[in-house]
Amino acid sequence: MKVFLSIIIAAAAGYLLGSYNFSIIVVKLMKGRDIRNMGSRNAGLTNTLRCAGKTCALLTLLGDVLKGVVAVAVSMGLCHLLHAGMAPGNDTHYIGYIAGFFAILGHVFPLYYGFKGGKGVLVGVSAFIVIDIKVFFTLIVIFAVMLAISRYVSLASIISTAYSPLAVLLMSWIVNGNGFGRSFLYFILTLPMAAVIIWMHRTNIERLLKGKENKFSFGMKSTI
Repeated sequence: MKVFLSIIIAAAAGYLLGSYNFSIIVVKLMKGRDIRNMGSRNAGLTNTLRCAGKTCALLTLLGDVLKGVVAVAVSMGLCHLLHAGMAPGNDTHYIGYIAGFFAILGHVFPLYYGFKGGKGVLVGVSAFIVIDIKVFFTLIVIFAVMLAISRYVSLASIISTAYSPLAVLLMSWIVNGNGFGRSFLYFILTLPMAAVIIWMHRTNIERLLKGKENKFSFGMKSTI
């Protein structure tokens, strides 16, 4: 019963917090416009940077990272208080993955914005700040390297996301010293997180294959 309650709390907290889209909030407050009607019409960091400028993008980044961190931290904390973690040690990491998944769903299909949101990359990676900071830094390094090589934000996002389940398995099993069974469970729980984010990049994949995807430039200027 405690485990079931913890899962329900994690799903609710993740989805409700994830549904706050800071790209929509920040651009509306600072520019008076709807980011979903600008540029690529994606309510995410890259489109915010391209269409609303660096300040809006920075605030969006901070907000979307924070909501993922809070969703996971609150869910894991409540699970710990309920003593619903796995033995030994009342391990609550599994709840973190559940909260992270639902935070991604909230970001992609936000309750407060007609179920039209972003692609979930920031929220997804921010979950690992709480779950396993080593995985977080691993994914950030992979993203940065791929972005530097290709200059495609979408490609860097897709590759780092696709690697995340394997990074979780190896980090948990080999680096953190958890048993293979528990590490494999974390691997399985990461798969739907990665699948949703990659699925949301399907149009980017089509453009990449056709050579029509826009490359990233630090010299981007606001179109407003």
